[in-house]
Amino acid sequence: MKHIKHITLVLLIFTSGLLSAQVKFEAKVSKKKLGVNERLRVDFVMDKDGDNFNAPNFENFKIVAGPNQSVSTSWINGKRTYKKTYSFFLAPKKRGNFTIKQATIVVNDQIYKTSPIKVTVTKPVEKPKDGNNADYIASENIHLVASVSNSNPYLNQAITVEYRLYVSPNTGVSNWREIDNPTFDGFWSQNTSSKGQKIKNGTYKGEDYRYVTLHKYTLYPQKTGKLDIEPLSLDITVDVPTSRRDIFGGRLMTQVHKTVSAGKRTINVKPLPEEGKPLDFTGAVGEFNFNLSTSKTELNATESLQAKIEVSGKGNLKLFELPKLNVPSALEVYEPEHQEAVKTNASGMQGRISDTYTIVPQYKGKYPIPSISFSYFDLKTETYKRLSTNETVINVLEGPTIANTDNTESTANNTSKQAVVLNSNQFAFIKTKANLIPKEDTPFFKSTTFWTTLFVPFLAIPLAIVFRRKKAERDADVTGNRIRKADRLAKRYLGEAKKALGNKEAFYIALEKALHNYLKAKLNIETSEFSKDRIKTLLAERKVESSVILDFESLLESCELARYTPITSVTMQQDYDKAAQTINKIDKQIR
Repeated sequence: MKHIKHITLVLLIFTSGLLSAQVKFEAKVSKKKLGVNERLRVDFVMDKDGDNFNAPNFENFKIVAGPNQSVSTSWINGKRTYKKTYSFFLAPKKRGNFTIKQATIVVNDQIYKTSPIKVTVTKPVEKPKDGNNADYIASENIHLVASVSNSNPYLNQAITVEYRLYVSPNTGVSNWREIDNPTFDGFWSQNTSSKGQKIKNGTYKGEDYRYVTLHKYTLYPQKTGKLDIEPLSLDITVDVPTSRRDIFGGRLMTQVHKTVSAGKRTINVKPLPEEGKPLDFTGAVGEFNFNLSTSKTELNATESLQAKIEVSGKGNLKLFELPKLNVPSALEVYEPEHQEAVKTNASGMQGRISDTYTIVPQYKGKYPIPSISFSYFDLKTETYKRLSTNETVINVLEGPTIANTDNTESTANNTSKQAVVLNSNQFAFIKTKANLIPKEDTPFFKSTTFWTTLFVPFLAIPLAIVFRRKKAERDADVTGNRIRKADRLAKRYLGEAKKALGNKEAFYIALEKALHNYLKAKLNIETSEFSKDRIKTLLAERKVESSVILDFESLLESCELARYTPITSVTMQQDYDKAAQTINKIDKQIR
């Protein structure tokens, strides 16, 4: 009986050891039933560190945040407890019964999977009214507001849209991420935000708040009628006080994720009045000055002068055409050089635009450049105004004269042709005898060509040896070859991404491959080490500027986020250009 007890005890110890060695990997949800306007948190928790974590495809849900990674280690009675968690925050796309599918991870070359979880999404629920509820506190104390300077402008009148994030004094914001950028269809737009985001004190609905201006845009409507400005949306990490207190009596804080939106704004654009509209009106709206200047008014024939037509002031300077220069036919005029010196700020465009013409007179005489008119719509008086230049006379002092005219004052309008003077050598006869001299026939043997052909192969032998040594050194340079291969792969995948512009999924897959393969070879890291924190640390150690590192991180986030959010072709082009520039900057800075 004693032997049996000992064997049983050994079996129990061995079985418990096997059970303790098993990896625990499970999925947890914050709730299994939620309203379509609520948020679902999904945690994938493991008690052993693993690699190659793959989240499920959250179809029927939109990822608004995540994956957020956290690790905790504790010692209880001499026993180590380890926990690693990947968290996602999801927003349902519609009502229904859905399944959170399996996630996978590799631990010690073994693949582990979570169990599927069924979730029910119901009709929208009322906002919680519990004052101790963190979500309710966040929704009552965080506001994203879009302020429009003028919601009823004229066509081509500047307006400003400013996005402010208001936070109450007893609430904090740890971080935010843009998940839906505003779109300005039907507008000419420019971001006029100032550098740096300064926190200011202000009021919201009569109460004291702190706020920060996230973005400021200057818009010029290009169509009349109702134009919609799609909203800016943010995913915010909010610090809110709880009902619990620490040992010193201070309130403990908790973090919640909140999606806030500025809401869609509608701009009603008025057409410019038809009454009094000039026939030569080209769409200029604002306050302007108009001028015509010439570099000289007296010169000789075949010399050149410049005539500049310039509009300066405040208004839609980049959005209309300048009037054309009309000169007499005896003056040769070249295509104008267009120049712009325009700054755009919150109040709109200011500066000057000009067309500079090069003029070359052909004949002696006096040639008037007629008066030129420019019309625009004045927003202050809401009427059309016309500006005109004075007539300018160009006096050509020396040069041939136009035939059949005695009065030089009238040469500007004279269109008679000048008589053609024939040269006595105008026509020449073709020679019928070539008088060719035969070339002496020299032998090939012992010629320069003969000796060159003989000795060039011998001279090529040392060059081949040098080339072979260089190739062997290059093949032995494992790190260098890895970097060169990374550059080739980056160019290849960037090329694939460029071809896929307009196809969101194919574009961002190729772009992500380009970024991953490039950095893996540049930093000599494996896939298992490829994390944002690790990349940030390694790039910083290799003397890459922090701004370039942030650009690279934002590109990776764009690739992850693009699968779950609508992306325009313009955004894809911007991400492609940014990727090419960032890779180029890292190449130059990395040590």
